[in-house]
Amino acid sequence: MMSRRFMIDAHLDLAMNAIEWNRDLTQPLAGIRQREMHMKDKPDRGRGTVCLPELRKGRIGLVVATQLARVTPSGSPLPGWHSPQQAWAMTQAQLAWYREMETLGEMVQITDTATLDTHLALWNNNDIPDEEKAIGYILSLEGADSLVNISYLHKAHAYGLRALGLSHFGPGRYAPGTKMAGPLTAAGKELLREMGQLNIILDVTHLTDEGFDQAMDLYEGPVWASHHNVRKLVPTQRQLTDDQIRRLAERDAVIGGMLDCWALDIRFIDTVSDPWQLDIKLSHLADHWDHICQLTGSSRHIAIGSDLDGIFGTEQAPWDLQSIADLQQFESLLSGRGYSEEDIDNIFHQNWLRVIRRAFR
Repeated sequence: MMSRRFMIDAHLDLAMNAIEWNRDLTQPLAGIRQREMHMKDKPDRGRGTVCLPELRKGRIGLVVATQLARVTPSGSPLPGWHSPQQAWAMTQAQLAWYREMETLGEMVQITDTATLDTHLALWNNNDIPDEEKAIGYILSLEGADSLVNISYLHKAHAYGLRALGLSHFGPGRYAPGTKMAGPLTAAGKELLREMGQLNIILDVTHLTDEGFDQAMDLYEGPVWASHHNVRKLVPTQRQLTDDQIRRLAERDAVIGGMLDCWALDIRFIDTVSDPWQLDIKLSHLADHWDHICQLTGSSRHIAIGSDLDGIFGTEQAPWDLQSIADLQQFESLLSGRGYSEEDIDNIFHQNWLRVIRRAFR
């Protein structure tokens, strides 16, 4: 029987899927896939794994949900907006979608200890069916490009932004990101100082190695890596080195394991490889978790930041996952590897809650 343990997923691009992929996430997954079955504009059409009903089915009652809008300079091959103002406007469209989900009672924003405790009490109330419970969300900004200037950080904090990553892919206005090298920009250092005043969680995901070191040196507030795996197992710049993992553990930070196949197995090539042919399963993520636990000496620094439907679907996810509700398989998988009940609770929710509560003080 599938476990009913409460779970937190610390990285889901829900609003991007709703606004840019035009997915009605209030609908059943089968209906979303059916509506896309003849669409060819994106590789993951008809292969999505995330919707609000499936989150409830998997007891994933709290998520860190993103706003995401990159600015791309002239000549960049990456998709993105041509000005910070356009990017900001897109994040506001995404915010409007979250607000609409709140109006429907589908979601509820979590911004402080009081709203967190109320929401956890809801999900611990077995008298209310999970199907009737709202999905809680903590708002995060993936890549800071859309912040036109530092004053926009305060606007975002006022509407509930509680976590922020400086970079995404490619060049960034505040920091270079994945597949790049180099330090934070001057504006990035200024942004870190202002984030510290607001006690916003710094998400180190997507930073360059130099940017990671600088951010960890400069930032004294709460830190996490929302969706990151292990470079020792997948030797690309996108993953964390052992030294980076140790630095995060020293800060009592948490690393969310992600389920994009190229982050699980070095053999996987986007739009070419097949997860089934390479036999990439959910257990691959447990290999990454095992490495971090051995390195840090406990299960306090690992959790789930799946990134499911983050510009990929089942064509680029472990073959034994058809829906985000399948994350519940990790209970038996981890138990079979000798993880204790406490360890599994840590991974499913307690570790994220520890950092969240520290940020909400």
